[in-house]
Amino acid sequence: MSHRIITIEREYASGGREIGEMIAERLGIPCYNREILQMASERCNVSMDYLETAEEAAPKSFLYTLMLTSSPTRTIEENLPLSDKVYIIETNIIRELAEKGDCVIVGRCASYILRDLENLFNVFIYADTKSRSERAVQEYHVDERRVEAMLRKIDKRRETFYSINTGGNWYDKDNYHLCLNSGALGLELCADIVVETAKKTIY
Repeated sequence: MSHRIITIEREYASGGREIGEMIAERLGIPCYNREILQMASERCNVSMDYLETAEEAAPKSFLYTLMLTSSPTRTIEENLPLSDKVYIIETNIIRELAEKGDCVIVGRCASYILRDLENLFNVFIYADTKSRSERAVQEYHVDERRVEAMLRKIDKRRETFYSINTGGNWYDKDNYHLCLNSGALGLELCADIVVETAKKTIY
């Protein structure tokens, strides 16, 4: 039996990262988010800030990415663009983490990368603009005058990253087992719902 993995895709400032951490704490399993970037930076021997910039640079195409990531042990060619190298490295890391044990993985197309696993539970967290704006200003210290533009910018970046690397639609509900409105439900209740639903499906 494969390990039980919960993946979370989330709109910016919807609280998806925090929900992932709550889920992991309730289940007593690790949650991986920026830790994946840290592992990738160590393997590339470059800073996390540099890799974050590379993540934002879109790979050539979905088919190109599919070819590169079709094998977990694919050799990384030296002449590949850095964005492609980063995605391949992160793909390998995500697969290694899933093989290591039960966990929660936030973002980075993990639901797609691990799509062939038996015990996989994919979640999408979203929220209304007002709730997200308030969280971005209060928690992430985004300028109130720029907050809605920031929401659109980061959501578009995540949507494009998902589309290019998977060939799918980030917002397509068919990609997920559960979609939750954190603005209406609150973070704690969202975490509770995911935990209880996961226990009935993959645990």
